[in-house]
Amino acid sequence: MNTHARAVVELAAVTKEYPGGVAALRGVDLTVMAGELLAIVGPSGSGKSTLLHIVGTLDRPTAGTVAIAGYDIAALSDRALSALRSRHVGFVFQSFHLVPGISARANVAEGLLYSGLSRTERGRRAAEALERVGLGDRMDHRPHELSGGQKQRVAIARAVAGEPDLLLADEPTGALDTKSGASVMELLHELNRDGATIAVITHDNEIAASLPRQVRLRDGEIVADVWNRQTVPLPVAPAGTEGAV
Repeated sequence: MNTHARAVVELAAVTKEYPGGVAALRGVDLTVMAGELLAIVGPSGSGKSTLLHIVGTLDRPTAGTVAIAGYDIAALSDRALSALRSRHVGFVFQSFHLVPGISARANVAEGLLYSGLSRTERGRRAAEALERVGLGDRMDHRPHELSGGQKQRVAIARAVAGEPDLLLADEPTGALDTKSGASVMELLHELNRDGATIAVITHDNEIAASLPRQVRLRDGEIVADVWNRQTVPLPVAPAGTEGAV
């Protein structure tokens, strides 16, 4: 992952309206530089999910400009946009989205299907990514044999295996207990220290306070964009009091 000083995300005056005149985003300006770790935080209905879809190139804005990894998405066809997404953006979701019945390694390798890599290389990268997230001894385990925290680590490994410019983590601790959630957040910090650019979409103020930058949304607008002078680590439950990570 390239950590030179460059913009990975550039949004200018972005608006998103849905039928009926419902405005989910209202003139949003946002720049995320390579190597940042930030929270996009706000209550339900604030526009977080819409912003995730726009930044992740899953949707296009009604107005305004969006550039991801230096590419103006308005200039791209749907096919080119899919290619951009597969090469430059990694996603981690609250519900893991793992394929049941196949191993952790196979789940991670599946995320590289459209990379153009050989099957052998996909397997090698999958194994390397699982080692990176601390699951080198769980590669052959299937989802039902993993704890919630381990499933999320597999999902993170799948997201980072292709070395995307941007990792979008949507409520990554929402389905986890306290200890597992804290462990996943520490993993995201570690990946960021290794150079990953990560945006965590959350409604949780405690999660937001643990990250260096907070972008706060309300009613489709950015109402605050602040850098934490001192991040606050998430509390970790005593060993043995929560589910396995």
